[in-house]
Amino acid sequence: MKVILKENIENLGKRGDIIDVAAGYGRNYLLPRKMAIEVTPSNIKMVEMEQRALRKKLEKEVISYQSVIDRLSQTSLSFERKAGDKDVIFGSVSTADIKEALDRLGIEVDKKKILLADPIKRLGNFTVPIKVFHDERAEIKIEVKKEGTEEETKKEVEEEKPATEETAREEEEAAEESATEPESELKTEPTEEPEEKTEEPAETEQPAQEEKAEEEEENQADGPEKEPEEAGREDNEEEKTEK
Repeated sequence: MKVILKENIENLGKRGDIIDVAAGYGRNYLLPRKMAIEVTPSNIKMVEMEQRALRKKLEKEVISYQSVIDRLSQTSLSFERKAGDKDVIFGSVSTADIKEALDRLGIEVDKKKILLADPIKRLGNFTVPIKVFHDERAEIKIEVKKEGTEEETKKEVEEEKPATEETAREEEEAAEESATEPESELKTEPTEEPEEKTEEPAETEQPAQEEKAEEEEENQADGPEKEPEEAGREDNEEEKTEK
C-alpha cells in the first residue's frame, strides 16, 4: 500500500514522502499512530496539499538542524583515562560517555545517533560522526589524554614562575639604574662648570687691585718727604765746594 509520511521515520523516509509499505505494517503501525496517511484515488488531492505543507515544514527543520550541525562540528570533547604501555587505556570512552559530555554542554543528542562503532581504548585524537537529520551528519573531535598530565603541567608552570619573576625583577632594576645614571650626570655637570669660572677670576683679580692701590698710596706718601732731604744734601755739597 501507498502512504504519505507525516513524520521523519528512520530508515523509511522523511516527512512528506510518498512510499510503498507492507499492508500489515501500514495498517497496524503507521496509520494507528498517525505517522502516515494512506494514499487512495479519492484522497489524492488532499494528499498533495498535505505533502506541500509537510515539505515547507521540513525545510524549516533542515534550517534548524543546520545550526545543530554547525555547533557539533565546532565541539571538542576531552577525556582523561589511566593508561599503560603503548597508550592503551584502562577502560574505554563509550557512546554513553560522549552523550554525558554533550549534555553538560547543553547539546541534546540521542545516544543511538552517536555513530561510534567501537569504544575508544587508546590515547589520542579521534573524530566521531553524529547523525543529526537523515543523511545530515556532524563530526565532533574527541581527545583522550593520560590521567594526571594536567596536574604535572601545572606543577611545572608553578615551578617556573619564581624563576621568571626573579629574572623580570632583575631586568626592571637594571633598566631603572640605566635610566637614572644619565639623568644624574646631566644634572651635575652644568652646575659645577659655571661656579669654577666665576669664582676664580674674582679671587685673583681683587688682591692684585688692592696691592696696586696700596703701592700708589705709599708712593704718594713718600714723594714729598724725600724732596726736602735731597734739597738739603745739594746745599751742603755747594758749601763744601766753595770752601
